[in-house]
Amino acid sequence: MRKELFLLFFGLASLVHAQDRTKWWLKRSMVSFVSEAPMERIAAENQRSTGVLDRNTRAFAIQIPIVEFQGFNAPLQREHFNENYMVSGTFPHATFSGRIIESVDLTIPGTYAVRAKGDLYVHGVKRERIIPCKLVVTEEGIRVTSTFDVAVDEHDIRIPRVVQQKVAAVVQVKVDVLFDPSGAGP
Repeated sequence: MRKELFLLFFGLASLVHAQDRTKWWLKRSMVSFVSEAPMERIAAENQRSTGVLDRNTRAFAIQIPIVEFQGFNAPLQREHFNENYMVSGTFPHATFSGRIIESVDLTIPGTYAVRAKGDLYVHGVKRERIIPCKLVVTEEGIRVTSTFDVAVDEHDIRIPRVVQQKVAAVVQVKVDVLFDPSGAGP
């Protein structure tokens, strides 16, 4: 499954020619999550995502390296996140790949409320999702922001009974990314 996602992600990327201005690369990213449980709040953020967006087809792919999440309350919390819950040694990336549903012309500046339909791949489990997003299109780039929930059990992330008061069953994810034609593509 990881090989298929890798091929999908870099398959999209390999379609790009140096002079092709329809593919825009992820220049800046901020992906964060918050677990609000009765006894503990866990929050972390990641600025190391990679991605590509095709302005003509509205197709995109974003890859998030799990071990790059920072900002936990303590080093032990980060260690438990990577080893016990996300198993980042086995599942090093989360990905979202899909397409913007609405027929928005991403070459025309403006602000658009859209939905992204695609596959969210976390902890070795793929789930189809429709995620509401806000797009701001300017000549300098396309900024995408979104806030959505992820139920951890839908991705086979098990929370032991002993820590159920410290780890939320549903985690809120926030995304704020900027695509531009000169971003760090392959």
